[in-house]
Amino acid sequence: MRIVVSAGGTGGHIYPALAVIDKLKEKYSNLEVLYIGTKNRMESEIIPERGIPFQGLEIYGFTKNIGRDLKNIYLITNNYYKCKKILKEFKPDLVLGFGGYVTYPVIKAAKSLKIKTFLHEQNSIVGKTNKALAKNIDLVAVSFLSTVKKFNKAKKVIYSGNPCGEAAINTKEIKKRDLGLDDKKKLVIVVAGSLGSSTLNEKMKEFLRLSKKSNYQVVYITGKNHYEDFIKGSRFGSNIKILPFLDNLPGLMKNADLIITRAGASTMSEVLALSLPAIFIPSPYVANNHQYYNAREIVDNNAGLMLEEKDLNAKDLYKMVENILQDKQKYEIMKMNLKSLGKINSREIIVNEIGELFHD
Repeated sequence: MRIVVSAGGTGGHIYPALAVIDKLKEKYSNLEVLYIGTKNRMESEIIPERGIPFQGLEIYGFTKNIGRDLKNIYLITNNYYKCKKILKEFKPDLVLGFGGYVTYPVIKAAKSLKIKTFLHEQNSIVGKTNKALAKNIDLVAVSFLSTVKKFNKAKKVIYSGNPCGEAAINTKEIKKRDLGLDDKKKLVIVVAGSLGSSTLNEKMKEFLRLSKKSNYQVVYITGKNHYEDFIKGSRFGSNIKILPFLDNLPGLMKNADLIITRAGASTMSEVLALSLPAIFIPSPYVANNHQYYNAREIVDNNAGLMLEEKDLNAKDLYKMVENILQDKQKYEIMKMNLKSLGKINSREIIVNEIGELFHD
């Protein structure tokens, strides 16, 4: 099997793509992969490091800058023809897209050459690129059940979940004591994505001061760029552990009792896969406010709580945490509902469907 994979810009697009590539390699020993991404975003380093052949395109998302957007229209057209040339030379059986604007010229080129196409949508709200590409796509896989009906112009749509969730299940466990914490005390993780958030960090200092009186422990992850500023002049209780970054967060989530987090696609998949109760604080700075709608999917199924950033204050958050951890019945209902919503075999579902598409 020969495949072209395209995903770009953020880990939320790239890591599901890598999870599926790894599973395809298990099933097809003769698999050949070419990855097409943006030449100046994180995939340009991550993909070659994995030993996967990589082609980089110069392309940008649309803004309200007329000059830059006009240039981008030219780049999209130019990249469409460049992708047609790449595909003709590589001769893939299938082209797989996992989101990000770089996917657009790749999938359009594949369609024009009548190569079978696949899209994966990680969020509850369909991204602009996937929305623009959806018509006559051979196969679409979605992470949330409610998203199925939003791809009514695709040839086939399946509810697969997000393959990053399965990776979370298989990751190495991090015990509380590995971080110098007490294995017998409950653990709350607070994290605002891999980069962190200066806005949340400021509001969270008061929450941490309140939490030092509690009988639970907190691991607070600031984000690498914010760590020094966050700890400067601050004193926290002995039950509070401040980290700049944690490489294997799902490994610690396995031993946590609650997570306070953003609602990005990868995080959502990990929360669902591990059935870990969560309080979501969606980022309001993302396209189509999609993190809010991701969180809404969980909240509406009584499987988590949400506090919007505009409404965030330390005392309310502290009360929410106390209520969840002290109400055993409510806590177990949330875990049970998370388990019923999660897909723990997403990679297998996707790879089996791709296999059928390949043999069709």
